[in-house]
Amino acid sequence: MKLLLTDSGIKNPSLRAALVDLLGKPIAESSALCIPTAGYGAPDADPGGPWRFISGRSPCPMTELGWRSVRVLELTALPSIEKARWVSWVREADVLLVNGGDTLYLCHWMRESGLADLLPSLPEMVYVGLSAGSMVMTPRIGEDFVGWKPPTGGDSALGVVDFSIFPHLDHPACPENTMAAAERWAARIAGPAYAIDEQTALKVTDGAVEVISEGRWKRF
Repeated sequence: MKLLLTDSGIKNPSLRAALVDLLGKPIAESSALCIPTAGYGAPDADPGGPWRFISGRSPCPMTELGWRSVRVLELTALPSIEKARWVSWVREADVLLVNGGDTLYLCHWMRESGLADLLPSLPEMVYVGLSAGSMVMTPRIGEDFVGWKPPTGGDSALGVVDFSIFPHLDHPACPENTMAAAERWAARIAGPAYAIDEQTALKVTDGAVEVISEGRWKRF
């Protein structure tokens, strides 16, 4: 897959240009499949969050970018649906738009649904993560970001990329997410890591990582 791991969606022209580059065609010619699942898992979650994500009324632009079509894939429903049906829905899409919320809840359902196993067979798929939707692709999220606890425990995510992400750097809604806090978190992660703000994303193609930013970030 081709990845655009954002903090807060497509917030600026640089991030939009990076998305178009990964798609290889205009957004208006591309079909999107949005995944709201993570929005249900956080301790303070409410049904309004997933609705705002799906309807394009969230402050984190994802579904409202002018796609040719937008459809919804709810991961918790997939175990009760014939696999061939939902796999065909995924394969027909140009891009997966993956909501924020709780990373480990999302990780659990990506595995339980079978989507995690399908992703390696989609080399042309563009994956756009939002916060938890980005962090789920990393090896670990760190204890600081554990909310919902998986049956297996720990803080491990999917490990599609080899670096971790500290999100929402210096965001007013997350006053605890300072650069000093990111440095302490990175020391405990003990591996490659990035702290990123809402104007930043990590673009990953063929294993190469490029920072796309109109804001503040740091690599550890």
